[in-house]
Amino acid sequence: MPHSLRLRLIVVLVLVMVAMVGAIALISTQVTTRRFRDYENRRGTMRDQRFERFLAWHYVRRGSWSDVQLELERIGQITGERVILADREGRIVADSEGELIGQPVGRDWGAPAALVVHNEAPVGALYVGIPDWPGSPGSERLLTSLNRTLLLVAVAAGLGAVLLILGLSRRILAPVEALTAAARRMEAGDLSQRVEITSEDEIGDLARAFNAMADGLAHFEELRRQLVTDVAHELRTPLTNIRGYLEALQDGVVEPERHVIDSLHEEAMLLNHLVDDLQDLSLAEAGQLRLERRPVALTNLVDLAIGAFTSRAEAKGIALRIDLPQDLPLVDVDPQRIGQVLRNLLDNGLTHTSPGGEIAVAAHITEEWAEVSVRDTGTGIAAQDLPYVFERFYRADKSRSRATGGAGLGLAIARQLVEAHGGRIEVKSEVGQGTQFTFTLPTVDRDDAPCANPPETHPNQL
Repeated sequence: MPHSLRLRLIVVLVLVMVAMVGAIALISTQVTTRRFRDYENRRGTMRDQRFERFLAWHYVRRGSWSDVQLELERIGQITGERVILADREGRIVADSEGELIGQPVGRDWGAPAALVVHNEAPVGALYVGIPDWPGSPGSERLLTSLNRTLLLVAVAAGLGAVLLILGLSRRILAPVEALTAAARRMEAGDLSQRVEITSEDEIGDLARAFNAMADGLAHFEELRRQLVTDVAHELRTPLTNIRGYLEALQDGVVEPERHVIDSLHEEAMLLNHLVDDLQDLSLAEAGQLRLERRPVALTNLVDLAIGAFTSRAEAKGIALRIDLPQDLPLVDVDPQRIGQVLRNLLDNGLTHTSPGGEIAVAAHITEEWAEVSVRDTGTGIAAQDLPYVFERFYRADKSRSRATGGAGLGLAIARQLVEAHGGRIEVKSEVGQGTQFTFTLPTVDRDDAPCANPPETHPNQL
């Protein structure tokens, strides 16, 4: 709890609120006090000037301060303050309270509010508010009451802000707490956790990202389980065959004849091929696959790949066609790896094309890329299977019969090899109409690099 985000958020907001409200209250009281005193001073100055003119007129009319006491008492009644008049010698001649007449002016009274002048010479000094100078008791009480009210309002606003902060923090952090709880349950192995999206702000975006992450983790977990199952299945079949033959040889049921040795060798090669494919796929996905790239004529790559499948296509009654333009530029590739891509796509086409069908390899140039397509007239791929054809071990035939395809790694390897060259691979298909795979390769200007023919490839190297 001491380290919780809610507590820290509340503490920070409360501190900020207290600082802001305190600063506003302090500034408000200072400004109010200063403005009030300025107002009182201006009003007092104007009042004192009127009193000074009235007393000067009284002095001129009487020639002295005689009978001024009555006038000062009237002034005191009008202002509600104590008013004192002293002569030029500093002796009090009138007091609105009638207590200090005849006494000298106090030394701590400060400057008089106004000087009464006659013939350009001071004849008296007027003191207002004595002994509570510079403000009257009523004014001070009003100012104190006003400042106290401002402070009470600031405290009430602060308490209201604290309550608002508590409510907002709960509302804001509730989705975060839900995300935290879901993440902890997911950490414990429950990948079905999802959170409700209750807003369209950053918290809502975070919830969407969490749900997308959860979907991805669940998907990858399903793929992992499927991978284990598929690998076990693909290994079990040849291992079972090898074990059966070896046990039969041990028991003397069969003789170590040529066809038995050939069968065992074929099963061992299947295992070796599967392990090699898995290794290539793993290296490609980790970005550690070594590519020996050099300028190569794309026509030579296609010819070698087609030549590897000519006899198989003829035996099945399938036509192989090449449709390449004459002015194709060189491509910057690893010929072995791109040859493997072409062979995987051709093998896939031959597997799913019926006798009498056709497989065509075509190419054309788009900007700095060579776009190669392998199209067949086979059975096609269902729409629901198209998004998954490049995933490892994925096969539309759930029975995983050898007659309908290999281990399901060919297309996954083809995608990784093409992407390792910086290209992309796509598939278009319609059930009963055939399938077309299209991938891109980077081209090289013929003037910049000589042609390097790819090495010969054995027809059985698939």
